Amino acid sequence: MIADGVENEEKWLAAGIAGLQQNAFYMHRALDSNNLRDALKYSAQMLSELRTSKLSPHKYYELYMRAFDELRKLEMFFKEEARRGCSIIDLYELVQHAGNILPRLYLLCTVGSVYIKSKEAPAKDVLKDLVEMCRGIQHPVRGLFLRSYLSQVSRDKLPDIGSEYEGDADTVVDAVEFVLQNFTEMNKLWVRMQHQGPAREKEKREKERSELRDLVGKNLHVLSQIEGVDLDMYKDTVLPRVLEQVVNCKDEIAQFYLMDCIIQVFPDEYHLQTLEILLGACPQLQPSVDIKTVLSRLMERLSNYAASSAEVLPEFLQVEAFSKLNNAIGKVIEAQVDMPIFGAVTLYSSLLTFTLHVHPDRLDYADQVLGACVKKLSSKGKLDDSKATKQIVALLSAPLEKYNDIVTALKLSNYPRVMEYLDIETNKIMATVIIQSIMKNNTHISTADKVEALFELMTGLIKDLDGAEEEVDEDDFKEEQNSVARLIQMLYNDDQEEMFQIICTVKKHIMTGGPKRLPFTVPPLVFLSLKLVRRLQGSSQDQEENPFGDDSSTSPKKIFQLLNQTIEALSIVPAPELALRLYLQCAEAANDCDLEPVAYEFFTQAYILYEEEVSDSKAQVTALHLIIGTLQRMHVFGVENRDTLTHKATGYSAKLLKKPDQCRAVYGCAHLFWVDDQDNMKDGERVLICLKRALRIANAAQQMSNAARGNTGSVLLFVEILNKYLYFYEKGNPQITVAAIQSLIELITTEMQSDNSPPDPAADAFLASTLRYLQFQKQKGGAISEKYEAIKIWHSWWSEELDASNASSVLTPCVLVNDTVVIFTELHDLSV
Repeated sequence: MIADGVENEEKWLAAGIAGLQQNAFYMHRALDSNNLRDALKYSAQMLSELRTSKLSPHKYYELYMRAFDELRKLEMFFKEEARRGCSIIDLYELVQHAGNILPRLYLLCTVGSVYIKSKEAPAKDVLKDLVEMCRGIQHPVRGLFLRSYLSQVSRDKLPDIGSEYEGDADTVVDAVEFVLQNFTEMNKLWVRMQHQGPAREKEKREKERSELRDLVGKNLHVLSQIEGVDLDMYKDTVLPRVLEQVVNCKDEIAQFYLMDCIIQVFPDEYHLQTLEILLGACPQLQPSVDIKTVLSRLMERLSNYAASSAEVLPEFLQVEAFSKLNNAIGKVIEAQVDMPIFGAVTLYSSLLTFTLHVHPDRLDYADQVLGACVKKLSSKGKLDDSKATKQIVALLSAPLEKYNDIVTALKLSNYPRVMEYLDIETNKIMATVIIQSIMKNNTHISTADKVEALFELMTGLIKDLDGAEEEVDEDDFKEEQNSVARLIQMLYNDDQEEMFQIICTVKKHIMTGGPKRLPFTVPPLVFLSLKLVRRLQGSSQDQEENPFGDDSSTSPKKIFQLLNQTIEALSIVPAPELALRLYLQCAEAANDCDLEPVAYEFFTQAYILYEEEVSDSKAQVTALHLIIGTLQRMHVFGVENRDTLTHKATGYSAKLLKKPDQCRAVYGCAHLFWVDDQDNMKDGERVLICLKRALRIANAAQQMSNAARGNTGSVLLFVEILNKYLYFYEKGNPQITVAAIQSLIELITTEMQSDNSPPDPAADAFLASTLRYLQFQKQKGGAISEKYEAIKIWHSWWSEELDASNASSVLTPCVLVNDTVVIFTELHDLSV
């Protein structure tokens, strides 16, 4: 059926165009021969094609435009006739003899245009006559196009100020009256379309009306272009008359479109000065009108107007724009009881944006808008409308974008109350927006109260809310928690007491985060606390037996107490490796503060975690090296405590699963007995014991490799131990002798030349680098050179003159045992 209708419409259009073109041809022939009577006859027949009711507005427009082009040519002919002396008045009378009213009125408008231009009669009289005569066409589509033609041919002939058709003092009033009358009649015709035809074709009619709306709106554009329409006339005549027509038509489509036209075509300053009149019409519109869009566009225009120049801001204060808009929005929401929550929130979002642009210093205005929004939301509970939540995010983001400062937004008491109505996911999005704003503007939150308010806003990121979905994208979750961690690091206050209160506030919130969040949020809190500890290092410390006793004022000891409680919370995750690292960081900070009991307690907690929680072999290796490295830097321990901790560390080293890991941990323990800047922590004999134990473990690893794989394996461990020997030798350890170093070098080179030794580029490069270092030290000169001179480097890389027999006799394996150089024939003899 639809296809048949479209096909028939195409046929009717083709027939109409054919008839129009045929009569236009005869009209042109009459014009060429200056035959006025035939020209009028054929032009009337041509225009009779516009009497059809079979075409849709879209197709009718095609036919109308062809007729319009022909009427332009006819108008040119009438002008020529007037120049040749033909009476325009007679011509004006003559065209009214046309048989049908529609062609008659088109010809009358055409001649009327020439009549006005001839100035033989006042323009206002001709225009008044034409607009009244057009009442004869009441068919909606035909009437709209006829009046559109009248508006088109008369727009440059209005009796406006400065126009060549200007008349007496009231001439502008006549021009305005003509346009308003034409607008009113066109709007009535346009609205009438809605009520013609069956109800089932309602959507079709609405689409057709949408296609014709610009014909009506052009009248308002013409009004805005009339020079004589000043603010007073607009306020007293134009706007009231237009609004009267808008309200009285009681048509949803017309009311929305015409209100939008008013806002778009007239100047901003007119809107500002007539705000009360314009807003007064809003509650009178039909409930189904999309008033939120209309008011939003009005406030957007006024906001842009305010932003265009600071000079116009006093005008907003003078007319009390905010108060009027706020009251109008309240009345609209109250009048439209069925307005969806999305519409109400959109209105408040636009009002807040307007307020922030026009009155940026009036936080009470912004808070008032948020309060009104809360009142509207209070009856709805948590929002489940995605459009409404998106508008809430826009509403809450507006202060952040304007002030670039969350601290200012936190002064708005209703700001957090609005966030309460967001669903869980949107709450997270808004919290992320807040954090991004803080990061972007490098905002420092400097008081505990502000931190409390901020973290209340970020509840969705900090802890699991009731009803939260269990399945969360891991990447998104990590990004969220990392943003919280970055935020924690930005908290700062010069006052140490206030900073401690900030830390306590953060701890209170993040401890509710659950096992998934703590690994992300505890470390930044720990390091934030350690920053404060280092600021307090200069203060005197009360060193009691209980390292975590109460203290009346902020002190490192009090902070360490808080840190101990905080890190303990990681045991519920569990995250033993992370907790161990943090305990060691705290121990090092306690060492810097000379708090031996506190440092010992943190080490004790780290050791307990290592023994009871760290079971993975790789994690044990990493943790043990961290323990050794941290313990080596500790200077606060007395002899007894240090011996206890050192003994434990060396014991752990020997219990690692893999021999290479044991070896590296044991020679790492050698550093625990030789600290450069601490004379009381230099025990050369125990260093040598560790290195000898490392050699035995390396030898055992070689034997295991030989038994399992048939080769002795890499000598990389021996090269690493050689470097440790050289390190302690250079540091002045008397127990490390030249003979021991020489023997180890010869042992390594011999083993590398053995047939049972597999190729190992890493070991070769490491040994070559070590030998180059020895050579460099020899050539350095001074005491260092003398120290290394005794070490002989016999290797084919360094002495190519040696033949193979000499090289083998020189590179006989040996090692230092009980201060005696013992010669071996095989590497496995190291087991002695």
